[in-house]
Amino acid sequence: MTAIHQSRAIADAAVEKLRVFAQPQRLMILSYLLGGERQVADIEAATGVTQPALSQQLAELRRADLVKTRREAKQVHYRLADDAAALCVRTLEAMFGADDKAVEQAAPAPRSPRPREATATARPQNIGAAVFARIG
Repeated sequence: MTAIHQSRAIADAAVEKLRVFAQPQRLMILSYLLGGERQVADIEAATGVTQPALSQQLAELRRADLVKTRREAKQVHYRLADDAAALCVRTLEAMFGADDKAVEQAAPAPRSPRPREATATARPQNIGAAVFARIG
């Protein structure tokens, strides 16, 4: 994975995606879709975003590849596009919401360092969180 600081193209793509998240109605819609696939009428009732604003915001979320649709007769169902979109929404909820459980759900599982990241001073992964900084 390329770090954002290493690529202007990646930084530009990240900023564009953040722009989509940075609109209250779209963020409310995305948050509601964490619960699974929903019909437009359900999204409207849960978020209070009414037509035509709801249609505009859903179109923007589709263009940004944050939501996918499924048509069933005349009904259109929306869902989050993928795990990355869900992780972004859960992370925003963890940062700005009032639910402490959201922090646990948004946090990725600890991973082992890559071989090039490992050093002779690497500490075991299971040390307490209070030991993250070493003074001395």
